[in-house]
Amino acid sequence: MAQLDRLLSHVIAKAGTRLEVKADRKPRLELKNGEAIDLLPTPLPSVMVDVLSGDVVPANLKAAWQRDGAADFEYELSGVAFRIRLSRYMDSPQILAEVKGQAKPVISAAAPVEAHLPPSPPAQPRQALERPGPEASETLRLAPSRPAPAPEAPRVPAPRPRKAHGNPLAERLLSALLEQQGSDLHCTSLEPPLIRINGDMKELEGFGPLDAATLLEMMESLANPAAWQRFQEHHDADFAYAYEAGGCRLRVNFFQDRVGPGLVCRVIPNQIPDPDRLGIPDPVRRLATLSKGLVLVTGPTGSGKSTTLAAIIDLANQKRKDHILTIEDPIEFVHPRKGCLVNQREVGTHTDSFKSGLRAALREDPDVVLVGEMRDLETIAIALETAATGHLVFGTLHTSSAIGTVDRIVDQFPADRQQQIRVMLADSLKCVVSQVLLKKVGGGRLAALETLFITPAIANLIREGKNFQIASAMQTGRSYGQRLMNDALVDLVQARKVEPMEAYLKCPDKESFINACKRAGIPFDLRLGEVES
Repeated sequence: MAQLDRLLSHVIAKAGTRLEVKADRKPRLELKNGEAIDLLPTPLPSVMVDVLSGDVVPANLKAAWQRDGAADFEYELSGVAFRIRLSRYMDSPQILAEVKGQAKPVISAAAPVEAHLPPSPPAQPRQALERPGPEASETLRLAPSRPAPAPEAPRVPAPRPRKAHGNPLAERLLSALLEQQGSDLHCTSLEPPLIRINGDMKELEGFGPLDAATLLEMMESLANPAAWQRFQEHHDADFAYAYEAGGCRLRVNFFQDRVGPGLVCRVIPNQIPDPDRLGIPDPVRRLATLSKGLVLVTGPTGSGKSTTLAAIIDLANQKRKDHILTIEDPIEFVHPRKGCLVNQREVGTHTDSFKSGLRAALREDPDVVLVGEMRDLETIAIALETAATGHLVFGTLHTSSAIGTVDRIVDQFPADRQQQIRVMLADSLKCVVSQVLLKKVGGGRLAALETLFITPAIANLIREGKNFQIASAMQTGRSYGQRLMNDALVDLVQARKVEPMEAYLKCPDKESFINACKRAGIPFDLRLGEVES
């Protein structure tokens, strides 16, 4: 059953005439007496409206829907026929469902008959509606006006409903992942499933090795049609999955390796993370109130960059009265409207790439822009230009230190442009937050943050290409919020939140970390066994 069927069943039960589902609004049902009522207590985000649309659009209209953002077809549920119109204007999806009456008798696929729809706009030709296979009884079929000269090719089966409980194995795996408070689920062909708990991989008990056919069936039940097609064509795909039964979202990756198909699911809570629980210091929180500039959150994969950014964006959403635009791959944390209007665009679904979405953002009147990942030179260049034109831009990079981030950005550009980029960075860059995740004493994980705030002195060092002197300037500028990673790690060890060896393995400068521990009176004897990272 498609997810939209839940809303349509209310239309049938309440004898309604028209259902209207718009992004960031509550679904509205019109009754026969002209009264309109809300079907849900909270608005539906645009991502969910897109999911509802993708579940019901017929297979022969999917390409047009994804390309043109419009589809018009008939749909049947519990013997009631609906006319459904899907549209997407300015990345805001909308669903209109009108009751047409009782569904017509089921028509055999071997002997199609005419079914007439109201006239469509001249620019959009009418298209055949179909739902092949055993689900043919769920919709009316519009036959061509004249017989086809040749037999039709075998039809592709309609995609499975996008629900974990449509597949018992997926439901069991995701339930076990949440029950054991894991962060990631790993499924590989011919291997038992594993989950990551506090950074360590653990085999799930009660599950044997998964064969390729079983995995493919489970993966198809999770994927939306576009992601499944992308996986079939390119052997990898990324998308977000709303796991309603678990009260969370999942960032899902499909891949193919030498053995067969596999998947990784990362848990993304529906609730926006609390800055207090994350331990975000006040100088970093104040970044949400900046009027313009570039703020970068960096660190290795899986270090919690998205979580930190989500907390900062939520602070901006609470305290400002502006327009926030995010470009992500895929959309992870969903931000409801609080003080700000929030538009979230997904790469591959709502825009072709980060650079195209960021280029279009300049014409969408944003005040705050979040770029999920600054992957290439052009994306970095557009982000710098966006920050220089008076916008506040947040972005992420996979670098291991705040100072290394400046070098990484400059080195992305050709030698003849690097001086120009240094000048732009000195003027636009406001802060670099570099973080790593560590195992916490007593269980769990927490982040250590290195923070580089761009003061006039540090901006001058960036402009002159003297990045090697930035560390000294940070040590003397702690009143501005500057903090080196080693200092953050030593503070966590002193607070008995992290074991000294765990901090040592994650520190970038091990020699200075050992000296800092000695100065702080922390007993740390490497003769017990030094392990280089």
